Amino acid sequence: MREAATMKPIWRVKRTAAAYHRALPKPTVSRLLVYAAALIVLFLIVCALAPQWIARYSPTDMQADQILLPPGAAHWMGTDYFGRDVFSVIVYGARESLFIGFASVIVGGLSGGAIGALSGYFGGRVDNALMRVIDVLMTIPSVMLALAVAAALGPGLWNIILAVALSTVPNYARIMRGQILSIKNRPFIMASRSIGAAEFPVFIRHVLPNSLSPLLVMAAIGVGTSILTGSGLSFLGLGELKEIPDWGALLSQGRGYLTVAWWICTFPGLAITLFVLSVNVIGDALRDALDPKKRRS
Repeated sequence: MREAATMKPIWRVKRTAAAYHRALPKPTVSRLLVYAAALIVLFLIVCALAPQWIARYSPTDMQADQILLPPGAAHWMGTDYFGRDVFSVIVYGARESLFIGFASVIVGGLSGGAIGALSGYFGGRVDNALMRVIDVLMTIPSVMLALAVAAALGPGLWNIILAVALSTVPNYARIMRGQILSIKNRPFIMASRSIGAAEFPVFIRHVLPNSLSPLLVMAAIGVGTSILTGSGLSFLGLGELKEIPDWGALLSQGRGYLTVAWWICTFPGLAITLFVLSVNVIGDALRDALDPKKRRS
């Protein structure tokens, strides 16, 4: 009798397992795309942080007897005109390419977000002065603005980051200003002011946290756009000349061999395409997750 009392009923275990199985999200096509995009982004980040774990050869190892070899078992993506393994050069070049994308989004997002927040919350002359500057910047296409700034500053990694970041500031400022304007006069903000709360604590504790969702979504998508713009500037020769080039410089260096060694340009371009497409998929999923209307449905 004592043994029977201590034994757990089998039906309870089965019911718990079935309930757990029903609670799992159903594998839809959109979820599988997000998981695949996350794996691609994670793999490229690992390539940037620890390329020696991924690459089989050194990116500076030049072998004169293996120049322009097509993709094969020894060299998965072939070799270039110096006899370097293309896969290893792409893996090691991911560090600078991803750094340009993430750093420019951080600089541009913080700068544009601060401008939009100040403009939307204080209004009046502050809003007019800041928005007129943003309007002037928005009249110039972002790629042309980045190209002009990079050409004025000269070749260099940080110059490309500043150029790409400056080209994204107007978009972040407009998004942030619109969010602040829609939130600062809502009832819960007015209630905080009515009980005597100061303007700055209200802005920091209530207005700003409720305005960050669109900015985060735009930043997630903007990483891919920034890498694309930075690669374009490197392709035009405005990047930093280094022994291990980034993806844009690889495209520029391999364009002269496109008819005889297509793999030198194809695989760096494929890496850029996969990363940009993956962060766009993740950004769309993040937008859907942060959208209160879709959460309610």
